[in-house]
Amino acid sequence: MQQTSVYGVLLAVAFLAANLPWLSERFLLVIKLHKTAGWRWLEWLVCYGLVGLLAMALEHKLTGGLHLQQWEFYVATLCLFVVFALPGFIYHYDLKKLLKA
Repeated sequence: MQQTSVYGVLLAVAFLAANLPWLSERFLLVIKLHKTAGWRWLEWLVCYGLVGLLAMALEHKLTGGLHLQQWEFYVATLCLFVVFALPGFIYHYDLKKLLKA
């Protein structure tokens, strides 16, 4: 697999993971529970961590090592994850009620 296609797949996985808490009533698609807003945000943070671990694993596989990052990198990726989560958030809190009515 080429390096550019790996980046595309990683971005697609990140987009899906960012929207997962708002599109499913199961915690990480496994545990069935009534999710409140707090549970959804906790699941979102867990998904951010899992995508970060996947990215680090892919970086190690492709380059043979990991580059040290400063806090700015993690803030930027967190903000990107927030932007990725916007469609699922809007669907769950606004569009879902509108479609039911």
